[in-house]
Amino acid sequence: MQNTPRGSRLHIAIFGKRNAGKSSLINALTNQDIALVSSVPGTTTDPVYKAMEILPLGPVVLIDTAGLDDEGELGELRVQRSRAVLNKADLVLLVLDGADVPGVFEEEISRLCQKKDVPVVGVLNKADVNAPDKLTVEAFTRLLQKEPQVVSAATGAGIGQLKIAMIQSAPEKWDELSIVGDLLEPGDTAVLVTPIDRAAPKGRLILPQVQTIRDILDNDALSVVVKEEQLKTALEQLAKKPRIVITDSQAFLKADADTPEDVLLTSFSILFARYKGDLEALVRGAKAIDTLRPGDRVLMAEACTHHRVEDDIGRVKLPRWLQQAVGGELDLTWCSGQGFAEELKDYKLVIHCGGCMTNRREMLARIAQAEEAGVGIVNYGVAIAHLMGILPRALSPFPAMQQLLLAETKTERRINYGE
Repeated sequence: MQNTPRGSRLHIAIFGKRNAGKSSLINALTNQDIALVSSVPGTTTDPVYKAMEILPLGPVVLIDTAGLDDEGELGELRVQRSRAVLNKADLVLLVLDGADVPGVFEEEISRLCQKKDVPVVGVLNKADVNAPDKLTVEAFTRLLQKEPQVVSAATGAGIGQLKIAMIQSAPEKWDELSIVGDLLEPGDTAVLVTPIDRAAPKGRLILPQVQTIRDILDNDALSVVVKEEQLKTALEQLAKKPRIVITDSQAFLKADADTPEDVLLTSFSILFARYKGDLEALVRGAKAIDTLRPGDRVLMAEACTHHRVEDDIGRVKLPRWLQQAVGGELDLTWCSGQGFAEELKDYKLVIHCGGCMTNRREMLARIAQAEEAGVGIVNYGVAIAHLMGILPRALSPFPAMQQLLLAETKTERRINYGE
């Protein structure tokens, strides 16, 4: 449970007005004093994330948010940050003090959840001191089209039933997507080309590589892990051709040269484009690279903050290759972590990381935001393969995506990978 990456957990966001008992509810659900509780309104200012496990849901992330009725200029900023949590929420708990009645704040969250297709469980809290009356229960039921759970976070009353309601309301098959396992039969071999990433701590592989290995093993296939200079030798020594070669995007050209044409080839980042996002949308976004001109604005987006190395892919290499292809300087902007530009219409292109540290719902929200603004969006792996002129080959595991690329992309660009 402790080692499950945050991006692979069900994200449960808790919304409500100030002093509705949201933080107390998190403490009751986790059976730990992990959220700061106070009678002073507005104690929680920014979203607070807590990884835990709720059986049989498994590993989850609980997100405590600021009060929806927060006031003043800073209060409005806090509320905006709370609403932004909906982009990554798989399930929402909408909390109301038992003595209160649902109003404009609860109606807004309910409307936004309906629009984003996020299931909601209503919670009437503080039942030990403010037992809700019949009219409150009926009003909440009308708003959410199902009865709320009546609980006391202070005494634990009703918490068990609330967990059951959460389990029943969680999206079906939310965690059943496969990274590569659906492309493999038991006994197939997948060769993973994994240059040693200087950004990874000593003795470890980076997260997408680790998750891919686990997915291969979970599907009863064989995983062979090599560095880029070992790929050709490994393929020669295998008694049977592998089903697929999966490479780090930065080793694309060498992997392409060393992998036989009848063996599928792709990258970790392209697999994650499908696993964490929308591969079709990101392939469509590749054509925006061909329309770039010097001076155009490009947003380089990362879902996490990490230690920058000397030749960082998102800060150094990709911008260099991109500007080589364009033939001039671009107006580049970077964002990382929870920050994602709210106004995208002035950008010509968004290039996003693989998203290994965020969840699929947030990646889909970012893709939808870009498309709504009419801005192309592509991820690192798709962009690199396109710049190297090998995107059709890199999409070989996905024939439908190859056909889409042929229909969408009219030209190809190649750059000198070594420059």
